Amino acid sequence: MTEITDSIGVPEPGTQDDQETDKKPRRGGKRGKKGPLGRLALFYRQIVAELRKVVWPNRNDLTTYTTVVIVFVVVIIAFVSVVDWGFSKLVSHVFG
Repeated sequence: MTEITDSIGVPEPGTQDDQETDKKPRRGGKRGKKGPLGRLALFYRQIVAELRKVVWPNRNDLTTYTTVVIVFVVVIIAFVSVVDWGFSKLVSHVFG
């Protein structure tokens, strides 16, 4: 059988590692030092930075995407209409 030893590195109570966890968490960096208007300005700067990362579609891509969406919606409308018509005929045969 194997023996269990204290080689897993668990600190004893009262050591420096235990004392570090007792400290209060600090508020983070720049965000903690600014008032509400400063945080709002930071929020808008982050929005602008994220929008600059967006790859905007050109006119050809936008036309293609729009056409695909319109065709898909028309197909789904036709499918739901046919299913609705079929169910209405089925209900009128059963109950009517």
